[in-house]
Amino acid sequence: MSSLDERAVSTATSVSIAKPVGPICNLHCDYCYYLDTVDLFARDERFRMSEQVLERYVAGAIAGAITSPVHFVWHGGEPLLAGRAFYESAFELQRRYLPAGWTCLNSMQTNGTLLDDRWATFIAEHHVAVGLSIDGHPAAHDRLRRDRRGRETHARVLAALARLRAHGVEPDILCTVNAVSATDPLTLYRYLRDLGVSWIQFIPVVARDHDGVVTAQSVTPEAFGAFLCAVFDEWVRHDVNRLVVQGFLEGLFVTTSGHGTLCVSAETCGQVLAIEHDGSVYSCDHFVDRAHRLGSLRTDSLSQLANSTRQKDFTAAKRDALPTQCRDCTVLAFCRGGCPKDRFTSTAAGEPGLNYLCAGYRRFFEHARTRLERMGELVARRQRPSLIMTELANAEASRERSFELSRRNDPCPCGSGRKFKNCCLMLRGLIAPATRRDGRVTSQSDVNTPASTPTVGDAGEAKPAPTP
Repeated sequence: MSSLDERAVSTATSVSIAKPVGPICNLHCDYCYYLDTVDLFARDERFRMSEQVLERYVAGAIAGAITSPVHFVWHGGEPLLAGRAFYESAFELQRRYLPAGWTCLNSMQTNGTLLDDRWATFIAEHHVAVGLSIDGHPAAHDRLRRDRRGRETHARVLAALARLRAHGVEPDILCTVNAVSATDPLTLYRYLRDLGVSWIQFIPVVARDHDGVVTAQSVTPEAFGAFLCAVFDEWVRHDVNRLVVQGFLEGLFVTTSGHGTLCVSAETCGQVLAIEHDGSVYSCDHFVDRAHRLGSLRTDSLSQLANSTRQKDFTAAKRDALPTQCRDCTVLAFCRGGCPKDRFTSTAAGEPGLNYLCAGYRRFFEHARTRLERMGELVARRQRPSLIMTELANAEASRERSFELSRRNDPCPCGSGRKFKNCCLMLRGLIAPATRRDGRVTSQSDVNTPASTPTVGDAGEAKPAPTP
């Protein structure tokens, strides 16, 4: 079975995100939303999680878990800066506090530039899942992901990928969609695919400056929608059996179960708390600010903070604060209003709370919905969703045969209602258009030339010519 076929049924886990070195990182990516959180701490802050905080975190996460495995996500900043001894202590604490028969899943999100053979060996020995940040090919990656000395990092990330694979570890790939990478979606996607990766998560960059203005590095809603549509068309036609694109998998989950599994596509959010190095607990990784600080592991239990009234209000707000335009939207089940951090625009009626990326999400889900629903039908029949590739190939071949058999004056197979000669035959360039004295477009040829490939529009349908 392919990766997507294997992951077509979701598995619930108890998850939390920890920042063992806070926002400290050896890179200085132009779009990073987390570096500014350094201002929350004193100038002489050590930015290192203590043994006391680590133990309270591990014990509290396990005590509050509702199911096994208990998922620990080690994040940053750059989590490798904490050192291997830190994680040895963490894994020993997990073994000490886990109930009999329970397990832990440890994941590490890294930029990869510090990942040497010793780290690769350690990660493999402890079965740590790895998320590796690669923003595509060098031209896209190195434009915005440089180290603190301004040096390019792409080659070092590829070296980390090779080391992990040499030790039997296949990382998931996290790739941002930003103002640079969104300009050529297929080149970027094919580059990542040809690296042989099995999982890609595309993360839209939406950042604002201190005045609330969207930054130049951010992707526009229109570019984000176009990016997703282009990548989906390539993936669903050729790659469903080769790799998983997380956002597309979430769409499939909606068609099979009625809801997504990620916070961004779920009806409510706030189930994944962010734990800073000093024990401070925040509502979400994207809301590490004073307004969303719930308390501290030094004085409160993780379970108490997760079930506090403030956090419950935060959780419900994703659903309850939706503007009317979202509530009435035909693709609400797929996007659920998107991440609350990006809900800073207004609807056409002037109601606040619309997601900045709304137009992009809507374009994509309207574009992909029929094919996602068909994949859901395959899953419901206990068939592989990757079978859609064969179905699409057969449909394309059938449509091509219809074009080949059509004569000039036949109705165009694309369904436009116009004659073939005035529609796709002309669009294929097999006959040259000529203009009559009355301005009408006609043909210079009476030859019934076989057609080849139809012009494809935004929704995967043959695109008719403009009405004469």
